[in-house]
Amino acid sequence: MERARYGAAAYSELAGELPQPFPRVMGPNAAAYVQEVVESGLTVDMVGRFERAFAAAHGVRHCVATPGCTPALHLTAMALGFDPGDEVIVSPVTDYGTLMGIVKEDLIPVFPDTAPGTVIVSAETIAPCITDRTRAILVVHKAGLIGDMDDIVALARRHGLVVIEDACQAVFGRYRGRLAGTLGDVGAFSFDSEKTLGSDVGGCMITNDDALAERARFVGQSRGAVNQPGFGRLHTVAGNALRMPQCTAAICLAQLEIIEEQVAHIDRMVRLLYALLAEIPGIAPMPVPETVDRCSAWMVGFSIDPGAFTCTADAFGQACAAAGIPGASTARYYLMPVACTFLAENAREGRYPYSRPPASRRYRYDADSCPNARQYLETWVRWTTFCARYQPEHCEQAAGIVREVADRYRR
Repeated sequence: MERARYGAAAYSELAGELPQPFPRVMGPNAAAYVQEVVESGLTVDMVGRFERAFAAAHGVRHCVATPGCTPALHLTAMALGFDPGDEVIVSPVTDYGTLMGIVKEDLIPVFPDTAPGTVIVSAETIAPCITDRTRAILVVHKAGLIGDMDDIVALARRHGLVVIEDACQAVFGRYRGRLAGTLGDVGAFSFDSEKTLGSDVGGCMITNDDALAERARFVGQSRGAVNQPGFGRLHTVAGNALRMPQCTAAICLAQLEIIEEQVAHIDRMVRLLYALLAEIPGIAPMPVPETVDRCSAWMVGFSIDPGAFTCTADAFGQACAAAGIPGASTARYYLMPVACTFLAENAREGRYPYSRPPASRRYRYDADSCPNARQYLETWVRWTTFCARYQPEHCEQAAGIVREVADRYRR
C-alpha cells in the first residue's frame, strides 16, 4: 500500500494550467534570516524572535513554536493535563493531525455533526455531545471558514470547558474583526510547506494563559525535566521535545512579514471565485459565514446537486482535474469517525481508555453518527492548490472549467 505524501512531493504529479503553491513565494528576508542562523554558529535565538513576532501580530502574550501543527495540538493536549478517559469534542471534518495529540494522551475524541450544508460545527451541534467527562471543545476552521465562535465559546463557558482552535487552514483569517486562533483559550497553527504561511515545516500554539504556556514549554519542550543540584536532569513527568528548528523559525519569520497582504488577496480571490461558481446551476460554493471578515482559505470547493447531473461527484471532480484544476477531487477521508478505523476498533474492543472506567459510556465512530457531514462530503469537490498566486483571471478560468464540466454532464 502506498504511503501518504506531504509537502511539495504531494503536488509533484498534479497537472493543470491554474497556479499551484509550489514553488513557494518566499519572504524577501528568508535567505538573510537563514544565513544569520548559520553565521551565528547556531547561537542566534531565531525561534524566540519568531515567537515574539507571531504573538505580537495576534495580540496575545504567548506563542510556543513547534515542528508542525500536529505537534502543536499534541503539545496543547499535553499541557492541559486532562485525565485519561476524559472527552474532547472535536470537529468531525478535519485531518488526523487534529486529533493525534488527543489520542496519544489517552483522551477520547467525541465527534459532533456539522451544521447542515457545511463542514463546520456549531454550538447547536456541539451541545448534545457534552457530558460530565467533557473537558474541551476543539474547533477546526476548515478551508478558512470560521464558525460562530461567540456562540461556541459561550456554550463552553457555561460548562467550564476549554476552547481550542485548530486554525491550520485559517491563519490570519478574521471573525468579527478578531484573528483566528485568538477566539478561544488556545489556538494552533500550521506552517507546513503547502499551507498559507508555508515554511519547510513548522507550527505553533498561542494563548494568553500564562500557566498553560509555561506548562507547554515544560512538558512539551523541556521533556518534563528540572535540574536537581548534584544530580542533573530529573524528569518529573513523561515529557516530549516538540521544538521548532532555528532554520524553520527563520523561514517562518520571513513568511510572517508578507502574510497579511497575501491573506487579504486570498480573501478577495475566494469571494470572487465563489461568486462566479454560484452563477452555475447545480453548483453551490462553500458558504462563507457573514461573520467571517477575511477568509484565509488554503483549499476551496463546491457541492454539486446530484439531481442536476448524470455523473457522480467523483466523476465530476475527475473531469475538473482533467480539464485543468489541479487536484480537484472528492475528499471523504476528511470524515474522521470513518477515516480513523482504529477508533471504532478500540471502542468496540473496550481497549484503554475505552475500558469502563474511565470511559463513561459506549462510543460510536461511523458515518451515521455525523449524517450532515457525511452527506456534505458525498457531493463535495475541492482542490488544495488554491493559493495567493490566484488572480481574477484564474478565478474566471476555474469557474469556466466547472461550468464546462457541469454543462457536459447536465441532465
